[in-house]
Amino acid sequence: MMFDLLYKELRLAAHPNLYIFTLLGVLVIVPAYPYGMVFLFSCIGVYITFMYGRETNDIYYTALLPVRKRDTVKAKCMLIVLAQMTQLLISLPFAILRTHILPEGNPAGIEANVAYYGFGLIIYAIFNVIFLPQFFKTAYKAGKAFLLALIPATFAVVLMEVIVHFPKFTWLDSVESGSMLRQLPILAVGAAVYIIGINIVYRVSAKHFEQVDL
Repeated sequence: MMFDLLYKELRLAAHPNLYIFTLLGVLVIVPAYPYGMVFLFSCIGVYITFMYGRETNDIYYTALLPVRKRDTVKAKCMLIVLAQMTQLLISLPFAILRTHILPEGNPAGIEANVAYYGFGLIIYAIFNVIFLPQFFKTAYKAGKAFLLALIPATFAVVLMEVIVHFPKFTWLDSVESGSMLRQLPILAVGAAVYIIGINIVYRVSAKHFEQVDL
């Protein structure tokens, strides 16, 4: 049943821009570019998809199917997780490649290294934890939910990009093996925050949506 719902999300609910913004993980190969923008593009793709779903009455259509309301929420969560994880996977080979063709580093901000991916997972989690529960309070007001989620997510991106310019935190900007080993706890924390966050998102969003009268 959940596979069928996810298939429906991918074929009917996901706006084409969600796929385009997911593919923008390749931007980590662009020289002198703030790579934190990759995560914000993912947030925009999610927002456009939910706006598209509102205009096409996707939530109402799904509610007419023989599925529970919480399954509708779970399918949306699965779609977002799939898009975000795919974006990270797409970016990985380009992040590795850039260390060979652009060894001088990224003057615009953080390198696409282990710490970058750890921070990215936290940024995703911040957005998800605010956007989805807020959206499912009404299952309609995507714009308000997006603005409330985008502001702290953007702040986290700016913090990530700026902090590496301070001498005390230059190790966060390194792609040397020793520094990236030191960055592993950030990746572990990011993964834990993301997993815990999406579980909280599902439970709270499902509770909100079950109280919505469509």
